[in-house]
Amino acid sequence: MPSSAAPPVILALETATTCGSLALVAEDRCLGEYSLNTSATHSRSLLAGIHWLLAQCDLSWPQIGAIAVSLGPGSFTGLRIALSTAKGLCMAAKKPLIGVETLAGLASQFPFSSLPICPVIDARKNEIYTALYRCNQQGLLEKTAEPMVIKPQRLPEFITTPTLLVGDGLPLYGRMLKELLGESALLAPPEICFARAASIGSAAWHLFRQGSFLAPATAVPIYVRASDAELQFGEKKMQR
Repeated sequence: MPSSAAPPVILALETATTCGSLALVAEDRCLGEYSLNTSATHSRSLLAGIHWLLAQCDLSWPQIGAIAVSLGPGSFTGLRIALSTAKGLCMAAKKPLIGVETLAGLASQFPFSSLPICPVIDARKNEIYTALYRCNQQGLLEKTAEPMVIKPQRLPEFITTPTLLVGDGLPLYGRMLKELLGESALLAPPEICFARAASIGSAAWHLFRQGSFLAPATAVPIYVRASDAELQFGEKKMQR
């Protein structure tokens, strides 16, 4: 674990969805967070946002203990932007890299929830990225179903008891899921349905203590499904 005179802080990046987010997270609290929900590419504001947030929190790079990044699933472009930025910063500043699943970051907003937690992210193509989690007695997440990409109509196959749903897929599919799941669907309020860097940073602290880091040179996003380019390449290969 990196050591410094002052307690270390984790810089967290979250660009898996349209809401890009940055945060500086100490072990016991979030020092600052910057979120921007926009259709513009995150690459236009990411580095400037990091510089601004460090200045606002009166922090410098020697005080950063690690860089955490949301690994996905989510927007392919957004994931590549955050991970490539995090890799470059880690190698330039000699900081360890921590990867956190985007769905786990969403679920971690509800520590000590007595209900199962089901993040729902819009995956385009009338599909959602989802997984299932529960909190143990220490408030730590335990994954009970692996990340997957499915039609929202299939979610009742995995949810049979009251479950808390959260994520940017709810504005699109919340009403449908409520009709399909009935009393088993408890929808999180809209204001906490976006992925947050503060949650990524908080979840990263558990990995930081364990010394569970990624190699910047080989780290890759969690896509869950193949990209359009890969699908088209496969179709062309089959046609041959």
